[in-house]
Amino acid sequence: MASIFSKIVAGDIPAHKVAETDQFLAFLDISPLVYGHVLVIPKQEVDYIFDIEDELYQGLMLFAKQVAAGIKKAYPCDRVGVAVIGLEVPHAHVHLIPINTMNDMNFANPKLKLSQEQLAEVAAKIKAAL
Repeated sequence: MASIFSKIVAGDIPAHKVAETDQFLAFLDISPLVYGHVLVIPKQEVDYIFDIEDELYQGLMLFAKQVAAGIKKAYPCDRVGVAVIGLEVPHAHVHLIPINTMNDMNFANPKLKLSQEQLAEVAAKIKAAL
């Protein structure tokens, strides 16, 4: 059964995309910790990030690095934090989160509740910075 992320890749479920190549996709987390919280995935469905073949894994990290630069430009911060948890969706993904303190990456924090319009504005801001 296809993961929700594979359905996004296929266009069956809408997403606020910020960057895309033939192998990778970056889109907004719909329950972000902060403005600019992006998910980066390989389009190939692999459940566990460390099961990804080496070349694809390296490409994923290079793609994430490019997206992180755009996030940092769009949402000035001390760092763009990187988290790989991988329990909530069975499709390897990397969280990129603008942070100024360690607590900004605490997944126990309340999530933002953004409208579709607000999400579209965030995505447009990051796209423009890329």
